[in-house]
Amino acid sequence: MDVREKPSLTHRDVVELNFIHSKVRYYFRRHYRMGLRSHVMEVLRPRDVEIEAEGKVKGEIRHFPRARPIRMLRIFRTRFNSLGEAEEELTRVKAVQRHLLPDFVAASEEFLVDYRIKETFEILLCGLQTYVEGEILDPWTPSHLHPLEGLFKRMAPDGGVSTSAMDILVGRAYNNITNFVAKIKEMIQEVRLIPDLAGVGNLLLTPGAGVVLVDINNISPVRFEQTIPVDDRGYPVFDKSVQALYLLEKKCPQSCVSGDEPLYKYFLNPARMEAVRRLERRFHAANLANSSYKPEVDLRAF
Repeated sequence: MDVREKPSLTHRDVVELNFIHSKVRYYFRRHYRMGLRSHVMEVLRPRDVEIEAEGKVKGEIRHFPRARPIRMLRIFRTRFNSLGEAEEELTRVKAVQRHLLPDFVAASEEFLVDYRIKETFEILLCGLQTYVEGEILDPWTPSHLHPLEGLFKRMAPDGGVSTSAMDILVGRAYNNITNFVAKIKEMIQEVRLIPDLAGVGNLLLTPGAGVVLVDINNISPVRFEQTIPVDDRGYPVFDKSVQALYLLEKKCPQSCVSGDEPLYKYFLNPARMEAVRRLERRFHAANLANSSYKPEVDLRAF
């Protein structure tokens, strides 16, 4: 079966790929935040996986520390009709990295491979990405229902953070969110591109209050047109990303976000947003109808 069509991958699936070295020394495990557009695999040291399963004794108590990835392997599901089309996608990825590195995007090395499928070869885009530890920063969740304080408490080793330390972390996080939004707007102005900010899990808040984009495989051109663009799966990702950007900016206490700003005024007018909602509902209905499998439930995601 074509790797791009599989619901998820195992270690064996990865090591059997023709472009993976047969004597690879690492263990590959599906990451629970896998998206619709790519397989996301943790790259783990085998010894760390053994310790996770067997545990290790510390102070007469056996602990089972979760194996920490050394990198993340992304195998994109996108199908390219030509090398030029694949290189164009890479150009967009590099443009996003150029504007957001080193502070606001996970460093990644993308590469194109000849993927053997049956008796033919096709172009496949992959990436080796730095592992980023953190909690999901969801633009769609109202701040008062899912405050930053809660995310920091979840990331603290013992679940506790002093009041003074929390104030510093939260202030730093809001400052980083403000700077992230500014960088995205700068990128829109200079290269007319915006990454996918709409997907839950695309943005992470790190334990040190950093804001990091970890998914850059659905980058949209910015065009002030009445037609609402959709991606190759029929999702209005561009308009939803503009909405997410607005919500991120609005969350910051010192924000002076205005609906009269040209970007927001054009794309967030009520009539257009209602049309986007209809497209979004159509997208979800189509995915539900075409789904031939039930995704695995991983309790680590909760």
